[in-house]
Amino acid sequence: MSNCNDEKETRVSEVERAKMSLMNPSLIAQKLEERTIDEMAKPIIEVALKEGIETVWDRFEIQQPPCRYCASGVSCSRCAMGPCRIIPPVRERGVCGAGADLIVARNLLDTLTTGAAAHSDHGREIVETLHKTAIGESDGYIITDVDKMNRLAAEYGLDISGKPVNDVARDLSLAMMEEFGMVKNSLQFSARAPPQTREIWKKCGITPRGIDREIVESMHRIHMGVGADYGNMLLQGLRTSLGDGWGGSMLGTDVSDILFGTPQINTSSMNLGVLKKDYVNISLHGHNPILSEMVVRAIEDPDIKKLVSEMGAKGVNLVGLCCTGNELQMRKGIPMAGNHFNQELVIATGALEAMVIDYQCIFPSLPRTASCYHTKVISTSGKSKVPGAIHMEIHPENAYSVAKDILRLAIENYPNRNQNKVNIPGAPVSVMTGFSVEAIKKALGGTWKPLVDVIASGKIRGAVGIVGCNNPKVKHDYGHVNLSKELIKRDILCVETGCAAVASGKAGLLQPEAAELAGPGLKEVCQTLGIPPVLHMGSCVDCSRILVLLAELANTLNVGIHQLPVAGAAPEWYSQKAVSIGSYFVASGVFTVLGVMPKIAGSPNTVKLLTSDLNDVVHAAFAVEPDPFKAADIISTHIEQKRSELGI
Repeated sequence: MSNCNDEKETRVSEVERAKMSLMNPSLIAQKLEERTIDEMAKPIIEVALKEGIETVWDRFEIQQPPCRYCASGVSCSRCAMGPCRIIPPVRERGVCGAGADLIVARNLLDTLTTGAAAHSDHGREIVETLHKTAIGESDGYIITDVDKMNRLAAEYGLDISGKPVNDVARDLSLAMMEEFGMVKNSLQFSARAPPQTREIWKKCGITPRGIDREIVESMHRIHMGVGADYGNMLLQGLRTSLGDGWGGSMLGTDVSDILFGTPQINTSSMNLGVLKKDYVNISLHGHNPILSEMVVRAIEDPDIKKLVSEMGAKGVNLVGLCCTGNELQMRKGIPMAGNHFNQELVIATGALEAMVIDYQCIFPSLPRTASCYHTKVISTSGKSKVPGAIHMEIHPENAYSVAKDILRLAIENYPNRNQNKVNIPGAPVSVMTGFSVEAIKKALGGTWKPLVDVIASGKIRGAVGIVGCNNPKVKHDYGHVNLSKELIKRDILCVETGCAAVASGKAGLLQPEAAELAGPGLKEVCQTLGIPPVLHMGSCVDCSRILVLLAELANTLNVGIHQLPVAGAAPEWYSQKAVSIGSYFVASGVFTVLGVMPKIAGSPNTVKLLTSDLNDVVHAAFAVEPDPFKAADIISTHIEQKRSELGI
């Protein structure tokens, strides 16, 4: 495939593929059907194929076939004595003596720990922003949800009586910073879990002691000559993941609520059709709301509005991508352009003036895609510098002023748009979002009793948290949408985050009208409350909201989380963060079905531990099922079993 700033093609196969696409309409149609179920994405993918613009699907095809040793987890390049591969019966051990079980466990722990670190470092930045806001060193941030801050301060045992808001914020942020180290030797938010669940953690030695402590210990164990027992390595992985779910991610979610507002139920729109022809279109892409919230505020600045008018545009149209977009949509109702695999396509509409990125799930190739259009890619994090992007680094101390500078750059780019290349593929789909735990409880009248009652009566059989990413091994959005449809048809409520929630939104499942697709019991409940059968709970870091919801329900019933009629699913996961999320779901007692096989097949013992033996440790385990319809059968069977055990 060509890239518009390349002097010449570097792969003959790519050139031939582009030529073949131009000459063969049936091949184009075939590729569109193979790549996505997102109807709004298909015309843009078609443009990319015809013009030879490289996308994630093209790069995936070039990488085929994959290395079977890497795919099964038995390839190790961890030290300079290697790289090593396990190839029975010729090569049973690596140079250091590690066999398949240990190499697979090391690789999996490495992946999980990277994901936990990504979420937890995000959480750290949010806590630091709260602290700098409290002491007057941030630029434009305010304490938005004082009530939630006071509730969290009470959880930490802080005396807030008579203290000014900023003093409470300072004391709370300092207490939260201690969660990352080793002084406390426990995580405050883990106390939210029911005592039965915490007893399981204690019994098997996986109670998280500190966010960074667990991450560092995991990386130590991965080093050659340290961890040698695969089971022991994987138990440390569960402890590290719990430090993410009940620590770093939960801090990121709750402190974002303090700073930017706890989401309440609202309406918005989704898909590539949210772009506007006569507006300056700016996409906010990544995972950290620190910048995006400032951009939202800065578009109201009189200087910015004046510049928009001078450039001949009707206004600024902010749209979200991935989890930064989820954060904005949950709190502000900002339209969502799409999920992970829509990021190149939103540029290929030709209508985007700027893509502003922070970090995580951002293709390093975006500046190459943008070079085919007038779009400017603007990076904002020192942790995520991208060659070809304009770097405008943001910190709490300069956030508002940098946000204005970014807006100026984007607005001044508007006249450079090539109207002949603009292709906004249709109209957006309406969605209902903002289902924080607080918003759900409020909709139920301030108590969990109505939800417990409809589950006990059987109108709702149970609930499933569907989370995760897009992966080219699965047709884009196919796993998310079909699993959601199949579950709601069986009267199983779905709560979703991240790219899964966006997939359901684009498919119309986040509308109250989608209750017509649900079974009779769930349909009745949704129509009574005026809500959809699939609830958008936020970004991937907001999977911690699902933990809190489960904990509150379990505490209400005086049971462990593992006893609830619930499950988790990640039909299209790809990232290290998803491994951590799935692990903290299972470690918390939630049976979880994956749609993509992890790189563990080279160790049958590891497979057995994760899919069976963990039931004897944490009363939950993983399953792998790529077919969303079969996955729905597995989940439904599990939920019915849990109902039977509870006697309902």
